[in-house]
Amino acid sequence: MASCHALNSFDIISSRVKTPLFTKPFPFSVISSRRQKKNFLLKSMASSASSGSISIPSVNKAWIYSVYGKSSDILRFEENVDVPQITDNQVLIKVVAASLNPIDYKRMHGLLKHADTLPIVPGFDVAGVVVKAGSQVKKFKVGDEVYGDINESGSSKPAQFGTLAEYTAASEKVIALKPKNLSFVEAASLPLAIETAYEGLERGELSAGKSVLVLGGAGGVGTHIIQLAKHVFGASKVAATASTAKLDLLRSLGADLAIDYTKENFEDLPEKFDVVYDTVGQADRGLKVVKEGGKVVSIVGPAPGAISFFLNSTGSTLEKLEPYLESGKIKPLIDPKGQFPLSKAVEAYAYLETSRATGKIVIYPIP
Repeated sequence: MASCHALNSFDIISSRVKTPLFTKPFPFSVISSRRQKKNFLLKSMASSASSGSISIPSVNKAWIYSVYGKSSDILRFEENVDVPQITDNQVLIKVVAASLNPIDYKRMHGLLKHADTLPIVPGFDVAGVVVKAGSQVKKFKVGDEVYGDINESGSSKPAQFGTLAEYTAASEKVIALKPKNLSFVEAASLPLAIETAYEGLERGELSAGKSVLVLGGAGGVGTHIIQLAKHVFGASKVAATASTAKLDLLRSLGADLAIDYTKENFEDLPEKFDVVYDTVGQADRGLKVVKEGGKVVSIVGPAPGAISFFLNSTGSTLEKLEPYLESGKIKPLIDPKGQFPLSKAVEAYAYLETSRATGKIVIYPIP
């Protein structure tokens, strides 16, 4: 939990004090009170939705930080955070599961400081149930099971109220109906990673008959790059790097060539690739193995000669991939140790920051 010295700007207001927590308008705040809100059970949602009436509490539990630093130092778990208000084109989602991504802790370190407004509820990925829809929302209704990456504006205006909470708000543009064959946990693991994988392959102009090398094939994004390249884009050859223990995983996902980076140097391969997709910060080395006219794509910051991008989430990508998810051609991959309850988010981030996770880390259950 956060140390006291890091929390002075985010003190909890005494229930006896009437002054506002923030001196300027803000979409959520922490309120000190003893109000107990009822657990919002998924079982009751269907019947409530059919009657067109769902009781929404005014406050909920959430993780929050108000200064930049290490996740273990700055994160605070609060039980009385205002439930976000939605705009006309948004839905309010009762969060069932959420997942973590490296951008979360990089943001805590100040990566998006130029665009952020503190305090922040972290998390972009969500799977849950719509409990309220804005007047302009056309695609979703109360009771729909949905999932998505709620960060519509990328790095220019990242979502301030994220998904490590009991409720979150999302534009209808960034969510999709949850595939029926996926659990909420599986669905929550997907959006940011699979959308990033898909957009990068599009930017790299991968198409049927072309080859791709994935640097970092066992991570949250890398596991999806392999599957998408093979089953959606029709790559003729998929190569990927990982540590010794994860080579079989790469092959099971569809990699034709699994490269042990602890024993082999991929730059020594006798072949070059049409696309190199870097997820680990090796774009400079990737440039040495890309074909003339080929492309290197990197999601680890700008790199000379490589295509770098920050994802702008869109539900349309999830809709395109729904047939592949429902058929099982594309599978979610969650780390065997990667499921943490909402109360253990600090421990979850500590595990994520080791960079040893295979696939995704998911927050579940969320009360």
